[in-house]
Amino acid sequence: MSVIVAPPYMTETACHDWDLLQAQTKDAQEFDPAQAGHLPEPARRWVLHAIAPGTPLLRAVVLDMHGSIRLNTWRDFRAQQVLLPMEGFVWSATAYLGLLPVHGFDRYRAGQGEMRWRLLDVIPVMSGAGPDITRSAAGRLACEFVMAPAAALDPRVRWKSIDDRQAIASLPVGPEDHDVTLTVAPSGALERVTISRWGDPGEGRYRDHVFGVECGREIEFDGFTIPAYLSGGWWPGTDRWTKSEFIRFTIDDALFR
Repeated sequence: MSVIVAPPYMTETACHDWDLLQAQTKDAQEFDPAQAGHLPEPARRWVLHAIAPGTPLLRAVVLDMHGSIRLNTWRDFRAQQVLLPMEGFVWSATAYLGLLPVHGFDRYRAGQGEMRWRLLDVIPVMSGAGPDITRSAAGRLACEFVMAPAAALDPRVRWKSIDDRQAIASLPVGPEDHDVTLTVAPSGALERVTISRWGDPGEGRYRDHVFGVECGREIEFDGFTIPAYLSGGWWPGTDRWTKSEFIRFTIDDALFR
C-alpha cells in the first residue's frame, strides 16, 4: 500500500513524522469479539460496535476531513491527518483569511509537539513549540485514539469503569499517563470523549482544563465504525461550551494501515 504524500508546505521534520506514522501494521490479527471480553462494559460495547468481527486490527489511520475552525471567527478548512495512537499525529490543513490561503500543521511525535501556520506559505500566522505545546499535543493524541479503534485493545491501555455509560482509558503518551473518559450510548456509539488537557484557552497561561469532543453521526470504513461528525473545545457540557468550542468537522475518508 503506497504512502500518502505529505503536503509540500510542511517542514522536513513534519514530513518525516508524516511518513513514519502511516507505516503499515505488520502481522495484524483479525478481530475476535472475545478479545474485548476483559474491558469495562461501556468500552466493550463500543469496541464491539466499532470493529466488525474478522477485521484486521490495523493501528494507524489517515483521515480526510473538512469543517470549520474558530480563528476569531469561524473559517472553513480542509485537512488530512496521519494518526498512530500513543505514538504521534500530524494534522495538516488549509484555511482561508478572506480569499488568502493559510497552510499549516500541528504535530506530536517522540516527545515533541509543534504548530506552524503561514499565510501564503510565507507570512507567519501562528507558530509554537516547547514544553507547553508538547504537553497539550500529547493530550490531544491521547484523546484521538478513538479514531483508530484497534488501539483500545493495546495492552498498554489500562481501563477503568465509571458506570454503565462511561469508562476511562489510561494511555501512556510521552512521560505521562492520560485518562480519557468515553461516554458510550446503549448502541455502542460514542457520544463524548473528554480529557483533562494542558492548554491555554484564552486565559494567558497554561494549566489543565477539561477538553472534549462531541460525537455525532457515524461512518464505516474497512470494518471500522468511527464518528463522522465531531465538534471539539473546552469545558464540554457546561455553559462555557458555546464560547470555547473551536472546531467542527466531518470525516470524508479514512484509510487504515
